[in-house]
Amino acid sequence: MINYKKIIFDTFDADLWHTLKKSHMPILIYGMGNGADKIINVFESYGIEYKDVFASDGFVRGHSFRGKRVLSYSEAKEKYPNGFDIVVSFGTKLPDVIERIFSLEENHNVYSPDVPVCGTSLFCEEFFNLHENELYSARECLFDETSKEVFDDIIRYKLTGKLSYLRSTSFQENECDSLLKLDTYTSYMDLGAYNGDTIKKYTSICPNLKKIFALEPDKRNFKKLSNYCEALSSYDITILNKAIYSENKVLTFSASGNRNSSASSSGSFEHKFIEVEATYADYLTKSVDFIKYDVEGLEYEALSGSKELIKNGADLLVSMYHKSEDMYLLPCLVKELNPNYKLFLRRLPYIPAWDLNLYAIN
Repeated sequence: MINYKKIIFDTFDADLWHTLKKSHMPILIYGMGNGADKIINVFESYGIEYKDVFASDGFVRGHSFRGKRVLSYSEAKEKYPNGFDIVVSFGTKLPDVIERIFSLEENHNVYSPDVPVCGTSLFCEEFFNLHENELYSARECLFDETSKEVFDDIIRYKLTGKLSYLRSTSFQENECDSLLKLDTYTSYMDLGAYNGDTIKKYTSICPNLKKIFALEPDKRNFKKLSNYCEALSSYDITILNKAIYSENKVLTFSASGNRNSSASSSGSFEHKFIEVEATYADYLTKSVDFIKYDVEGLEYEALSGSKELIKNGADLLVSMYHKSEDMYLLPCLVKELNPNYKLFLRRLPYIPAWDLNLYAIN
Protein backbone atom coordinates (compact mmCIF):
# COMPACT_ATOMS: atom_id res chain seq x y z
CA MET A 1 0.00 0.00 0.00
CA ILE A 2 1.10 3.58 -0.66
CA ASN A 3 3.02 5.42 2.09
CA TYR A 4 0.11 7.64 3.10
CA LYS A 5 2.01 9.12 6.03
CA LYS A 6 4.59 10.57 3.65
CA ILE A 7 1.78 12.31 1.74
CA ILE A 8 0.15 13.73 4.86
CA PHE A 9 3.35 14.77 6.63
CA ASP A 10 4.67 16.58 3.56
CA THR A 11 4.86 20.07 5.15
CA PHE A 12 5.24 19.29 8.87
CA ASP A 13 7.02 16.74 11.01
CA ALA A 14 5.10 16.75 14.31
CA ASP A 15 1.51 16.93 15.45
CA LEU A 16 0.05 19.87 17.35
CA TRP A 17 0.59 18.45 20.82
CA HIS A 18 4.28 17.77 20.28
CA THR A 19 4.63 21.19 18.63
CA LEU A 20 3.10 22.95 21.63
CA LYS A 21 5.18 20.85 24.01
CA LYS A 22 8.34 22.22 22.35
CA SER A 23 7.11 25.81 22.01
CA HIS A 24 9.12 28.53 23.76
CA MET A 25 6.23 30.99 23.53
CA PRO A 26 3.62 31.44 26.27
CA ILE A 27 0.46 29.49 25.37
CA LEU A 28 -2.90 31.17 25.96
CA ILE A 29 -6.28 29.54 25.55
CA TYR A 30 -8.89 31.60 23.70
CA GLY A 31 -12.33 30.86 25.13
CA MET A 32 -13.91 28.98 28.01
CA GLY A 33 -16.27 26.08 28.50
CA ASN A 34 -16.39 22.43 27.51
CA GLY A 35 -13.97 22.80 24.60
CA ALA A 36 -11.37 24.45 26.82
CA ASP A 37 -11.81 21.71 29.42
CA LYS A 38 -11.16 19.03 26.80
CA ILE A 39 -8.06 20.81 25.50
CA ILE A 40 -6.65 21.39 28.97
CA ASN A 41 -7.16 17.70 29.74
CA VAL A 42 -5.05 16.84 26.68
CA PHE A 43 -2.46 19.43 27.75
CA GLU A 44 -2.17 17.70 31.11
CA SER A 45 -1.69 14.30 29.49
CA TYR A 46 1.18 15.68 27.35
CA GLY A 47 2.66 17.89 30.07
CA ILE A 48 1.88 21.10 28.14
CA GLU A 49 1.65 24.28 30.19
CA TYR A 50 -0.76 27.10 29.38
CA LYS A 51 -0.24 30.50 30.97
CA ASP A 52 -3.65 32.16 30.79
CA VAL A 53 -7.15 32.17 29.36
CA PHE A 54 -8.51 35.13 27.40
CA ALA A 55 -11.66 36.21 25.59
CA SER A 56 -12.47 38.89 23.04
CA ASP A 57 -12.44 42.51 24.15
CA GLY A 58 -15.87 43.51 25.39
CA PHE A 59 -16.78 39.96 26.37
CA VAL A 60 -14.90 39.71 29.68
CA ARG A 61 -16.86 40.84 32.73
CA GLY A 62 -15.14 39.33 35.74
CA HIS A 63 -15.11 35.78 34.37
CA SER A 64 -12.82 33.15 35.81
CA PHE A 65 -12.00 29.71 34.43
CA ARG A 66 -10.10 26.86 36.08
CA GLY A 67 -9.01 29.21 38.84
CA LYS A 68 -7.62 31.84 36.46
CA ARG A 69 -9.08 35.28 35.84
CA VAL A 70 -10.08 35.49 32.20
CA LEU A 71 -8.14 38.23 30.46
CA SER A 72 -9.36 40.36 27.60
CA TYR A 73 -7.29 40.15 24.42
CA SER A 74 -5.95 43.67 25.10
CA GLU A 75 -4.91 42.65 28.61
CA ALA A 76 -3.21 39.54 27.22
CA LYS A 77 -1.14 41.65 24.82
CA GLU A 78 -0.11 43.95 27.65
CA LYS A 79 0.82 41.03 29.92
CA TYR A 80 2.81 39.25 27.19
CA PRO A 81 4.41 42.07 25.14
CA ASN A 82 6.82 39.67 23.43
CA GLY A 83 3.94 37.64 22.01
CA PHE A 84 2.13 34.39 22.70
CA ASP A 85 0.66 31.37 20.93
CA ILE A 86 -3.14 31.13 20.78
CA VAL A 87 -5.14 27.93 21.17
CA VAL A 88 -8.79 28.42 20.14
CA SER A 89 -11.11 26.38 22.36
CA PHE A 90 -14.60 27.09 20.98
CA GLY A 91 -16.55 26.35 17.84
CA THR A 92 -18.16 28.87 15.52
CA LYS A 93 -19.71 29.13 12.08
CA LEU A 94 -20.36 32.88 12.30
CA PRO A 95 -18.47 34.55 9.43
CA ASP A 96 -17.41 37.60 11.46
CA VAL A 97 -16.06 35.44 14.31
CA ILE A 98 -14.23 33.16 11.86
CA GLU A 99 -12.60 36.20 10.24
CA ARG A 100 -11.67 37.57 13.66
CA ILE A 101 -9.90 34.31 14.49
CA PHE A 102 -8.15 34.25 11.11
CA SER A 103 -6.98 37.85 11.66
CA LEU A 104 -5.15 36.82 14.83
CA GLU A 105 -2.66 34.96 12.62
CA GLU A 106 -1.17 38.33 11.63
CA ASN A 107 0.49 38.55 15.06
CA HIS A 108 0.37 35.07 16.58
CA ASN A 109 0.69 31.37 15.94
CA VAL A 110 -2.97 30.35 16.11
CA TYR A 111 -4.14 26.77 16.55
CA SER A 112 -7.61 25.25 16.71
CA PRO A 113 -7.14 21.77 18.20
CA ASP A 114 -9.22 18.86 17.03
CA VAL A 115 -10.65 17.27 20.16
CA PRO A 116 -13.44 14.75 19.57
CA VAL A 117 -17.05 15.87 19.97
CA CYS A 118 -17.88 12.31 21.07
CA GLY A 119 -15.75 9.38 22.08
CA THR A 120 -12.31 9.42 23.65
CA SER A 121 -9.86 8.81 20.76
CA LEU A 122 -7.67 11.84 20.07
CA PHE A 123 -6.68 12.28 16.42
CA CYS A 124 -2.96 12.64 17.10
CA GLU A 125 0.13 11.26 15.38
CA GLU A 126 -0.17 8.00 17.32
CA PHE A 127 -3.78 7.61 16.19
CA PHE A 128 -2.76 8.26 12.58
CA ASN A 129 0.04 5.71 12.74
CA LEU A 130 -2.32 3.09 14.17
CA HIS A 131 -4.98 3.65 11.47
CA GLU A 132 -2.90 4.78 8.48
CA ASN A 133 -3.99 1.92 6.20
CA GLU A 134 -7.66 2.25 7.19
CA LEU A 135 -7.56 5.99 6.54
CA TYR A 136 -6.06 5.50 3.10
CA SER A 137 -8.67 2.85 2.29
CA ALA A 138 -11.40 5.32 3.24
CA ARG A 139 -9.80 7.99 1.07
CA GLU A 140 -9.86 5.62 -1.90
CA CYS A 141 -13.62 5.14 -1.44
CA LEU A 142 -14.14 8.79 -2.41
CA PHE A 143 -15.28 9.51 -5.95
CA ASP A 144 -13.61 12.77 -7.00
CA GLU A 145 -10.23 14.42 -6.52
CA THR A 146 -11.80 17.34 -4.65
CA SER A 147 -13.12 14.94 -2.00
CA LYS A 148 -9.71 13.30 -1.68
CA GLU A 149 -8.05 16.70 -1.29
CA VAL A 150 -10.57 17.62 1.40
CA PHE A 151 -9.91 14.31 3.14
CA ASP A 152 -6.13 14.87 3.11
CA ASP A 153 -6.35 18.45 4.38
CA ILE A 154 -8.83 17.56 7.12
CA ILE A 155 -6.38 14.93 8.37
CA ARG A 156 -3.56 17.51 8.20
CA TYR A 157 -5.77 19.90 10.15
CA LYS A 158 -6.64 17.29 12.75
CA LEU A 159 -2.95 16.59 13.26
CA THR A 160 -1.69 20.20 13.32
CA GLY A 161 -4.64 22.41 14.34
CA LYS A 162 -3.58 24.88 11.63
CA LEU A 163 -6.28 27.18 10.28
CA SER A 164 -4.91 27.11 6.73
CA TYR A 165 -6.29 23.59 6.30
CA LEU A 166 -9.75 24.80 7.31
CA ARG A 167 -9.64 27.54 4.69
CA SER A 168 -8.77 25.04 1.97
CA THR A 169 -11.64 22.70 2.86
CA SER A 170 -14.54 25.19 3.14
CA PHE A 171 -17.43 25.18 0.67
CA GLN A 172 -20.59 27.24 0.49
CA GLU A 173 -23.89 25.54 1.22
CA ASN A 174 -25.15 25.78 -2.36
CA GLU A 175 -21.99 24.05 -3.60
CA CYS A 176 -22.64 21.15 -1.24
CA ASP A 177 -26.35 20.98 -2.08
CA SER A 178 -25.50 20.72 -5.78
CA LEU A 179 -24.26 17.16 -5.14
CA LEU A 180 -27.79 16.07 -4.23
CA LYS A 181 -30.61 15.20 -6.66
CA LEU A 182 -32.96 17.68 -5.00
CA ASP A 183 -35.58 17.69 -7.76
CA THR A 184 -36.11 13.93 -7.52
CA TYR A 185 -36.68 13.41 -3.79
CA THR A 186 -40.25 12.66 -2.77
CA SER A 187 -39.38 11.24 0.67
CA TYR A 188 -36.85 12.35 3.27
CA MET A 189 -35.66 10.90 6.60
CA ASP A 190 -34.12 13.32 9.09
CA LEU A 191 -32.16 11.44 11.76
CA GLY A 192 -31.24 13.96 14.42
CA ALA A 193 -33.90 16.47 13.38
CA TYR A 194 -33.12 18.94 16.21
CA ASN A 195 -35.79 21.68 16.02
CA GLY A 196 -36.77 21.15 12.39
CA ASP A 197 -34.10 23.39 10.87
CA THR A 198 -33.05 20.93 8.16
CA ILE A 199 -36.67 20.01 7.42
CA LYS A 200 -37.27 23.69 6.81
CA LYS A 201 -34.32 23.75 4.44
CA TYR A 202 -35.24 20.69 2.38
CA THR A 203 -38.93 21.50 2.12
CA SER A 204 -37.85 24.78 0.54
CA ILE A 205 -35.42 23.31 -2.02
CA CYS A 206 -36.96 19.89 -2.81
CA PRO A 207 -40.03 20.76 -4.92
CA ASN A 208 -41.45 17.23 -5.04
CA LEU A 209 -41.04 16.30 -1.38
CA LYS A 210 -44.18 14.72 0.12
CA LYS A 211 -43.21 12.26 2.87
CA ILE A 212 -40.97 13.09 5.87
CA PHE A 213 -39.70 10.98 8.76
CA ALA A 214 -38.09 12.94 11.59
CA LEU A 215 -36.45 11.54 14.74
CA GLU A 216 -35.17 13.60 17.66
CA PRO A 217 -34.35 12.03 21.06
CA ASP A 218 -34.11 15.15 23.23
CA LYS A 219 -37.51 16.11 24.71
CA ARG A 220 -36.96 19.86 24.56
CA ASN A 221 -35.74 19.71 20.98
CA PHE A 222 -38.59 17.36 20.11
CA LYS A 223 -41.15 19.83 21.42
CA LYS A 224 -39.73 22.53 19.15
CA LEU A 225 -39.69 20.06 16.27
CA SER A 226 -43.32 19.12 16.90
CA ASN A 227 -44.40 22.75 17.02
CA TYR A 228 -42.66 23.45 13.74
CA CYS A 229 -44.06 20.37 11.98
CA GLU A 230 -47.63 21.23 12.98
CA ALA A 231 -47.56 24.00 10.39
CA LEU A 232 -46.50 21.65 7.57
CA SER A 233 -49.99 20.44 6.80
CA SER A 234 -49.25 19.72 3.13
CA TYR A 235 -46.71 17.01 4.01
CA ASP A 236 -47.12 13.47 5.32
CA ILE A 237 -44.89 13.72 8.40
CA THR A 238 -43.97 11.07 10.96
CA ILE A 239 -42.11 12.48 13.97
CA LEU A 240 -40.72 10.32 16.76
CA ASN A 241 -39.16 11.25 20.08
CA LYS A 242 -36.59 8.48 19.68
CA ALA A 243 -32.91 7.99 19.09
CA ILE A 244 -31.66 6.16 16.03
CA TYR A 245 -29.51 3.05 16.34
CA SER A 246 -28.78 -0.30 14.70
CA GLU A 247 -31.71 -2.02 16.46
CA ASN A 248 -34.68 -1.37 18.71
CA LYS A 249 -33.12 -0.72 22.10
CA VAL A 250 -33.17 1.55 25.14
CA LEU A 251 -30.16 3.87 25.21
CA THR A 252 -28.76 6.21 27.82
CA PHE A 253 -29.15 9.73 26.54
CA SER A 254 -27.34 12.98 27.39
CA ALA A 255 -30.18 15.46 27.86
CA SER A 256 -28.34 18.69 27.10
CA GLY A 257 -31.26 20.20 25.20
CA ASN A 258 -29.14 21.56 22.38
CA ARG A 259 -27.72 20.50 19.04
CA ASN A 260 -25.12 18.35 20.81
CA SER A 261 -27.63 16.12 22.57
CA SER A 262 -26.39 12.59 22.16
CA ALA A 263 -27.27 8.99 22.85
CA SER A 264 -24.94 6.27 23.99
CA SER A 265 -25.07 2.84 25.52
CA SER A 266 -22.17 3.60 27.87
CA GLY A 267 -24.01 5.70 30.43
CA SER A 268 -21.04 8.08 30.91
CA PHE A 269 -21.86 11.75 30.40
CA GLU A 270 -20.88 15.21 31.53
CA HIS A 271 -24.56 16.22 31.48
CA LYS A 272 -27.70 14.85 33.08
CA PHE A 273 -28.72 11.62 31.39
CA ILE A 274 -31.93 9.69 30.93
CA GLU A 275 -33.06 6.54 29.14
CA VAL A 276 -34.52 6.92 25.67
CA GLU A 277 -36.03 4.42 23.25
CA ALA A 278 -34.08 3.91 20.05
CA THR A 279 -35.14 2.40 16.76
CA TYR A 280 -33.54 1.82 13.36
CA ALA A 281 -34.24 3.21 9.92
CA ASP A 282 -35.08 -0.10 8.22
CA TYR A 283 -37.76 -0.67 10.86
CA LEU A 284 -39.49 2.60 10.00
CA THR A 285 -39.95 2.21 6.26
CA LYS A 286 -39.05 0.01 3.29
CA SER A 287 -38.31 2.91 0.98
CA VAL A 288 -37.00 6.48 1.21
CA ASP A 289 -35.18 8.69 -1.28
CA PHE A 290 -32.84 10.68 0.97
CA ILE A 291 -31.54 10.27 4.53
CA LYS A 292 -29.65 12.78 6.67
CA TYR A 293 -27.62 11.42 9.61
CA ASP A 294 -26.52 13.89 12.30
CA VAL A 295 -26.74 11.78 15.43
CA GLU A 296 -23.84 12.95 17.59
CA GLY A 297 -21.50 10.01 17.37
CA LEU A 298 -23.93 7.20 16.55
CA GLU A 299 -23.61 7.56 12.78
CA TYR A 300 -21.97 4.14 12.39
CA GLU A 301 -24.77 2.42 14.28
CA ALA A 302 -27.44 4.41 12.45
CA LEU A 303 -25.97 3.43 9.08
CA SER A 304 -25.83 -0.20 10.21
CA GLY A 305 -29.55 0.01 10.92
CA SER A 306 -30.21 1.33 7.39
CA LYS A 307 -28.75 -1.58 5.43
CA GLU A 308 -31.84 -2.29 3.34
CA LEU A 309 -32.56 1.36 2.58
CA ILE A 310 -28.94 1.83 1.57
CA LYS A 311 -28.97 -1.30 -0.61
CA ASN A 312 -32.09 0.10 -2.28
CA GLY A 313 -30.17 3.26 -3.17
CA ALA A 314 -31.31 6.01 -0.82
CA ASP A 315 -29.03 9.04 -1.17
CA LEU A 316 -27.24 9.86 2.09
CA LEU A 317 -25.81 12.86 3.88
CA VAL A 318 -23.73 11.68 6.85
CA SER A 319 -22.06 13.86 9.49
CA MET A 320 -18.43 12.76 9.67
CA TYR A 321 -16.86 14.78 12.48
CA HIS A 322 -18.17 13.55 15.81
CA LYS A 323 -15.63 10.78 16.47
CA SER A 324 -12.01 10.45 15.34
CA GLU A 325 -12.82 6.99 13.96
CA ASP A 326 -15.51 8.45 11.66
CA MET A 327 -12.85 9.40 9.12
CA TYR A 328 -12.21 5.79 8.18
CA LEU A 329 -15.21 3.87 9.51
CA LEU A 330 -18.05 5.74 7.82
CA PRO A 331 -16.87 5.90 4.16
CA CYS A 332 -15.82 2.25 4.24
CA LEU A 333 -19.11 1.12 5.79
CA VAL A 334 -21.25 3.04 3.29
CA LYS A 335 -19.23 1.71 0.35
CA GLU A 336 -19.46 -1.82 1.73
CA LEU A 337 -23.24 -1.60 2.08
CA ASN A 338 -23.67 -0.24 -1.44
CA PRO A 339 -20.63 -0.37 -3.78
CA ASN A 340 -22.57 1.58 -6.43
CA TYR A 341 -22.52 4.83 -4.46
CA LYS A 342 -20.45 7.79 -5.53
CA LEU A 343 -19.00 9.23 -2.31
CA PHE A 344 -18.19 12.93 -1.93
CA LEU A 345 -16.71 14.79 1.03
CA ARG A 346 -17.49 18.46 1.63
CA ARG A 347 -17.37 20.83 4.60
CA LEU A 348 -19.19 24.05 5.41
CA PRO A 349 -17.20 26.95 6.93
CA TYR A 350 -16.63 26.24 10.60
CA ILE A 351 -13.91 26.43 13.24
CA PRO A 352 -12.96 23.68 14.16
CA ALA A 353 -13.54 21.12 11.37
CA TRP A 354 -17.21 20.57 12.11
CA ASP A 355 -19.97 20.31 9.51
CA LEU A 356 -17.84 17.82 7.58
CA ASN A 357 -20.30 15.71 5.59
CA LEU A 358 -20.14 12.55 3.52
CA TYR A 359 -22.52 12.52 0.54
CA ALA A 360 -23.45 9.12 -0.89
CA ILE A 361 -25.19 9.47 -4.25
CA ASN A 362 -26.67 6.46 -6.01
